[in-house]
Amino acid sequence: MAAKHWIPEALRGLAESLAPVPHEINEIDWKARLSENSARLAEHLMAFANHPGGGTLVFGVDDDGAAHGITAEEVATVVGTLTNLGRDAVEPPLALDHAAVEFGGSNVLLVRVPEQSVKPVHRRGKSIEETWIRSGGTTRKASRQEVGALMLHSSPPRWEDLRASPLVSLADVQRMLDLEAIAKLLQRPLPEDEQDLARWLIDENMILPEGRGFYVTNFGAIAAARKLGDFPPLDRKGIRLIRYRGTNKVNTIDELPGQRGYAVGFEGLVTHLKRVLPHSEVIQQSLRTEVSLYPEIALRELIANALIHQDFSVSGAGPMVEIYDDRIEITNPGTLLPSKKPDRLIGTTPESRNEKLASSFRRFRICEERGTGFQKVISAIELFGLPPLLLTPHENAFRVTIGAPRKFADMAIQERIEACYQHAVLQYLSSQPLTNTTLRERFKLHDKNRNQITNLISDAVDAGRIKRKDVGSGKKFAEYVPYWV
Repeated sequence: MAAKHWIPEALRGLAESLAPVPHEINEIDWKARLSENSARLAEHLMAFANHPGGGTLVFGVDDDGAAHGITAEEVATVVGTLTNLGRDAVEPPLALDHAAVEFGGSNVLLVRVPEQSVKPVHRRGKSIEETWIRSGGTTRKASRQEVGALMLHSSPPRWEDLRASPLVSLADVQRMLDLEAIAKLLQRPLPEDEQDLARWLIDENMILPEGRGFYVTNFGAIAAARKLGDFPPLDRKGIRLIRYRGTNKVNTIDELPGQRGYAVGFEGLVTHLKRVLPHSEVIQQSLRTEVSLYPEIALRELIANALIHQDFSVSGAGPMVEIYDDRIEITNPGTLLPSKKPDRLIGTTPESRNEKLASSFRRFRICEERGTGFQKVISAIELFGLPPLLLTPHENAFRVTIGAPRKFADMAIQERIEACYQHAVLQYLSSQPLTNTTLRERFKLHDKNRNQITNLISDAVDAGRIKRKDVGSGKKFAEYVPYWV
């Protein structure tokens, strides 16, 4: 079993506080023995829990800095007392860790108090003004201003950081998570040493240490699970791929329920999707070649977005990819963030309710960075001659629809207007305006169709989707930009 990751840091802090002369620091408080003053002990726990990075109580060190040691019976008493205080005397409750280690030729007890994300940690049953902090190597009561500062730096625990498993061994972690695949995605070797492996997984936020065991985090499970069913809270969060015969849900061809974590299972999902999607035959250099009707880059980006932007608080529902004869629908649980609008998703600053998952998918090279993903989707859609991307918010879900290739003449007027708007956005993000020529190229129309495009541009202006870039320019060579410019 790997050693506890925090022990080396605690020992370095203890050594620092004892040399060249004994002096207490904010991260370490050493004591000869357990005090009978429970209230004061609780104050030490609160202070470390409010301190950046937490802190460590050390038992078995005299006031002069000499390590005299601690017995097994004393260890049991100290651990039991502090555990009870951390659970019953402070709010929110604390989960402590401990270790008996050799220091200065004697055994000492280290009690680790982790920093809490929800602050201030205060005395239970009292107001938040009953808060203690570390200052100048001592524990003291916080002022009102300091309590306010703690509140400003408080943050509720993120879904990704919560526990997805019971306490397990490192061997169990390796059995439950496909660590080889994660290492490959990160283009790094998998650590062979157990301690190095545990430290790497902790740094990657995939596991949380507790005693001599670990909890797999929601992030670790949803990204790297060999089987999501091993994590009951996430069993229904696997992505489902469903194929239908026709244009409705009446006749189902097959359904593939996703069982692996999103990151380790992504390439397998895309490979299966490419295999079942319809293709068309084209002749290139006298050779017949099958070409997918849908651009792979668009599908990859849209599926990745559905996975990382979903609302995991919506129970009993996961992402879905539904394939019809005339379209593909990609749905994720949850509504758009309040700061987002469906028609402003292209080219806007990336934002997610699952920032850790989103940033990791970029590190895994699964999706695009810097909000360029939707730009590539729209570019690919135009290149393949597809209808505009349809973005549809629902009461508790968000759906993206990518349609099969359709000629301009077969598109409804609203589809044409939306395609015009999306083209204008794409042009604007490339520092170019929309013109009659660029829009004809988008629809793959000849110059003889100029009047049709002129009428479409007029319809889009009337609908409030685009506007003239320069109202003073001539109509024949007019340039257009999105309505929000």
